[in-house]
Amino acid sequence: METASAIFNTLPVSEIRSQFPLLQRTINNKPIVYLDNAATTQKPWAVINALRDFYVNTNANIHRGIHTLAEEATTAYEATRLAVQSFIGAAAPEEIIFTRGTTESINLVANTWGKQNIHEGDEILISAMEHHSNIVPWQILCAEKKAVLKVVPVNDAGELIMEEFEKLLSPKTKLVAITYVSNSLGTINPISDIITMAHNVGALVLVDGAQATVHLNIQVQQLNCDFYAFSGHKIYGPTGVGVLYGKKALLESMPVFMGGGEMIKEVSFEKTTYAVLPYKYEAGTPNIADTVALKAAIDFMQQTGIEKIQAHENALLAYATDKMLQIDDLRIYGTAQNKTGVISFLVKNIHPQDMGVLLDNQAIAVRTGHHCTQPLMHRFGIPGTVRASFAMYNTFEEVDALVKGIEKSIKMLL
Repeated sequence: METASAIFNTLPVSEIRSQFPLLQRTINNKPIVYLDNAATTQKPWAVINALRDFYVNTNANIHRGIHTLAEEATTAYEATRLAVQSFIGAAAPEEIIFTRGTTESINLVANTWGKQNIHEGDEILISAMEHHSNIVPWQILCAEKKAVLKVVPVNDAGELIMEEFEKLLSPKTKLVAITYVSNSLGTINPISDIITMAHNVGALVLVDGAQATVHLNIQVQQLNCDFYAFSGHKIYGPTGVGVLYGKKALLESMPVFMGGGEMIKEVSFEKTTYAVLPYKYEAGTPNIADTVALKAAIDFMQQTGIEKIQAHENALLAYATDKMLQIDDLRIYGTAQNKTGVISFLVKNIHPQDMGVLLDNQAIAVRTGHHCTQPLMHRFGIPGTVRASFAMYNTFEEVDALVKGIEKSIKMLL
């Protein structure tokens, strides 16, 4: 606990919490303990105010207007693109495509690069811990193209079995689509090794960064991934906005995703030519206000300090793991040596939904169910788990409240 306290003191958590208005709420006359951050994070005043300010002072459509509001809106929108480029270390702003989130980003790649480059007999490699959004698009593509979807298994600790990954790689492997951090288990995959090994057989790599971007310092050029996807609402930003990063040459070579306004250069009834990157993939009026507010979330994280956030969350994880393992009959699923602030657990024969309801009655918000990873739950022979996930604003006192809440719920259920 001494180490945890020392790290805790490097992050001004009380000051940080004061900037998140929802954390001041009470439920059932109790202060809320919000531990559902892997599903979505709460939003600081900086993000909320940026969203309000856009609609109050700037609201206009972008890119197509010459009046002052349109130019101001366009400048604000494109400022977010530059912020994202810097945040994840992309080489150029045109490598940043705005989408509705990780799911749309993955589907964009599947429906453009995938349809263009995957052929009968080709193989796509994913892992057993993937979110449904990184399974279903590839299943659809493989069924259409008569390609083969292969799955890297995980061990009992919830870690990829890298020897099996190496065996599955072959010249037939055209794409490896892999999560950086498991949303169910918290496992941090050895993504640099995966990318290198995949490239060695000529395969491209798409990284699902939905859970990684909020916890780790992401530098896509250093990783050398070909595609990287994440969602704004996981990094303290608004819902409905996300990012697809792709290497410029790849994005330029890919066909368009959706047709409409903005993504065109010239249109006639005989022929349409398309806009340059990144607008080629941003058809129609985008989610302007939320994209503008995403910059405020990125600024907030960077000003707080990614390394400090990570250290605090790791301290919370270590503290919570130690405390929860002292509870009789509690089993944690996901015990990888390298993981982020996620604890998925079950207690004896208590259904996760029952545990979740009783914790909610105590104003403790956790996630229950299969977490959109049904194949992973089948791997462990369980219907789902209770998942507590930590963020920069969580405290050791909230961990204590969770432990007491679990113990109280056990007494009521057993």
